[in-house]
Amino acid sequence: MAHDLVIRNGFVVDGTGASGQVGDVAVDGDRITLVGEVAERGTREIDATDKVVTPGFVDIHTHLDAQIAWDPLGSSSCWHGVTSAVMGNCGVTFAPCAPDEREYLAELMESVEDIPRDSIMAGLAWDWTSYGEYLESVDRLPKGINIGGMVGHCAVRHHVMGERAMTQDPVPDEDIVAMCAIVDEAISAGALGFATSRTLLHRVPDGRPVPGTWADTRELYAIGDVLGRHQRGVFEVAPQFEEAGPDLEKVESEIHWMSEIRRRTGRPVTFGIGQTDFSPRLHDKVFACVEAEAETGGDIRPQTTPRGIALLFGLCMRTLFDRAPGWDALVDKGVDARLAALDDVDQRAALIESGRAHQRLPWEMVYVLDSEPPNYRFTAEDSLAAHAQRRGVDAVEAFVDISRETRGAAIFSFPFINQNHDAIAWMLEKDYCVLGLGDAGAHVGQIMDAGQPTWFLSHWVRDTKTFTLEEAVRRLTSDTADLFGIANRGRLAVGAYADVNVIDLDSLTLHLPTAAHDFPLGASRYIQHATGYDATIVNGAVFMEHGEHTGSLVGTTLRS
Repeated sequence: MAHDLVIRNGFVVDGTGASGQVGDVAVDGDRITLVGEVAERGTREIDATDKVVTPGFVDIHTHLDAQIAWDPLGSSSCWHGVTSAVMGNCGVTFAPCAPDEREYLAELMESVEDIPRDSIMAGLAWDWTSYGEYLESVDRLPKGINIGGMVGHCAVRHHVMGERAMTQDPVPDEDIVAMCAIVDEAISAGALGFATSRTLLHRVPDGRPVPGTWADTRELYAIGDVLGRHQRGVFEVAPQFEEAGPDLEKVESEIHWMSEIRRRTGRPVTFGIGQTDFSPRLHDKVFACVEAEAETGGDIRPQTTPRGIALLFGLCMRTLFDRAPGWDALVDKGVDARLAALDDVDQRAALIESGRAHQRLPWEMVYVLDSEPPNYRFTAEDSLAAHAQRRGVDAVEAFVDISRETRGAAIFSFPFINQNHDAIAWMLEKDYCVLGLGDAGAHVGQIMDAGQPTWFLSHWVRDTKTFTLEEAVRRLTSDTADLFGIANRGRLAVGAYADVNVIDLDSLTLHLPTAAHDFPLGASRYIQHATGYDATIVNGAVFMEHGEHTGSLVGTTLRS
């Protein structure tokens, strides 16, 4: 009898790290039924000759919490081979949520993750109170990719404590009991874990750190114990490494309490970390502490990205000079109107002069992405300062000239995390470091890192050969799926869900980020496409072909 789908004659990399082999993959319904040589024909067949066949990628650090309500594709993730995504990171979620908390949580999400509050309020159904009811609401959404989430400390603490959630006062026992009951309900309902934010970078609109920032270990351990009793769920942290002290002593205490949760509960603990020139010893200290704690059973999983995290600027979105006189009048204008202003000789001169008076970034750390494919491995020669020097002008005039020459397509990138590629490789080469921090769905007008799988495969595997294809695919699939307890995904194996990519590795290419105006009420965001994904299959159905949606929406809600 014929199979529903046969992917034939591809280089099959199964996601386990085992050596790839030329072979076939058969799919029936939503499951893989054969890997190897498939004699029977398929009702549909995909010729994967000279292509790589992998499991669908599992992205564990997204903020698609809002976007999935109106964008069933989960773009830009869908264009980069992602078939399963985890939302609810950094403690910022929309559940639990009483009706009078909706605006608070929407405003908090905008303040922390740059997702427009008005789009959130207009785009979400808001037909839940508890986290379990929230997952039921997600169930009802049409979905192209599989989506699961963690319950967030910000929402839990505010739901129990209200305005008191923001203070640094000791928390009464009854409040901790109430928070644990909410987390217990969420894990019972299928939450993939619990997430908290402690970083001082995450703040509510009035500038105070978000709820949970000041939680002490009594509260954190009690919530961790809930996961331990269930033996389900991940404990995810946006850590507080700021103001670490001259010897980075705060790093030791932060790593210690996370490791202690691992020891006392047996549950996985993961947190974000990156190299930064602003604290050049930080990542070394963090990894040393992680390794020291692992010796006594406190093995936890730092996660980082395969390229720099950067603020993006350009005529298509925010410019480098939006607050300067003249430029401020262009903030609400489209690219054509901005170009018209720059093309006018007199306006251009005035805007350049105004920009010079409002410089706010070191131009040697701002890099120019002005051609396809964008090269994220920046050197000094790629900086805006170097472009300006070669042109014989200053950086402001160079920004204007490059923007005009590319008709607004150029992007100006200011990396602030993972600026050093040697440090990125050093972190990623550690087995316990996990790929994450892509932040798909967040920082929509500031950052675009959802394409990290494409960069990881094209740059770190194909171009530099720093990682083998098999190891890279494992890191993108089974490693992340297993960490979050996402069963039967992340591997090409008989009985696993048929989430599959067919990739032309030789042609795999990122494109420049561009602007889209497709959020509710017309809000703008960055998107980023890729070339080289011949097909992405979700639950046995072809979801994307050559970057285009097929119409299939058979994604499911992931539960622990």
